[in-house]
Amino acid sequence: MDVRELAVRDAYEFVPPRFPDQRGLFVAPFQEPAFLKAVGHPLTVAQTNHSVSRKGTIRGIHFADTPPGQAKYVYCPRGSLLDVIVDLRVGSPTFGQWDAVRLDSTGFHAVYVAEGLGHGFVALEDDTAMAYLCSTGYNPGSEHGITPLDPELGLPWPAELEFILSEKDSSAPTLAEARDAGLLPDYSACRARYAQLRANG
Repeated sequence: MDVRELAVRDAYEFVPPRFPDQRGLFVAPFQEPAFLKAVGHPLTVAQTNHSVSRKGTIRGIHFADTPPGQAKYVYCPRGSLLDVIVDLRVGSPTFGQWDAVRLDSTGFHAVYVAEGLGHGFVALEDDTAMAYLCSTGYNPGSEHGITPLDPELGLPWPAELEFILSEKDSSAPTLAEARDAGLLPDYSACRARYAQLRANG
C-alpha cells in the first residue's frame, strides 16, 4: 500500500493495491501495518458510519472537541467524491490550510483525518457512498462544524455542481467566527493527544 502525507499535517492518503479478475475486484482499503507505519499508533474503531449522497451534496466541514476528538479513516465504496481536509487547530503551522483528494470506487483510495482536523466532502455523482471508520462514537455535545462555503477558505468545490447542504452545515460559522467563539481545537492539545495514542499503542 502506498501512503503519502497530505498538505495538512497529520492527514494521510492511502492507496491500496487492487486485484481485478474475471469475477470482479478485490481490494483492502484499510491495512493496519501501513497505517501503523504512517501514523505511529493503531486505529481504534469505536463506530463505523455509512452515508449515501446525491450528486452535489456537501457534508461538512465537521470536527470534534479534542481531547478526545474523533479521527476518521474514510473511503468511497460506491460512486465518487472530492474529500476535503482543513486544518482547524489553532496554533498549527498549517492552520486554515486545506487539501483535497478524489475518492471513488475505482481506485479505492482512503484518507485518514486525525483528531482536531476538519473533514468534509462533495458527492460527484448520484448514489455516492462514503464509509467511515471512527475512533470514537457519536457525541452530539462535542461535535461542531464550520461552513463549507466560507469564502476565506475557498474550498475547491466544483463550480458546475448544484450544492445540497443540510440546514446545520449551511448555517455553521465561518472559520474566523468559530475561532473568535473559541470553538476550534488547540494545536498543542491535539499534539498531546497524538503523543498519548502513540504511547498507548
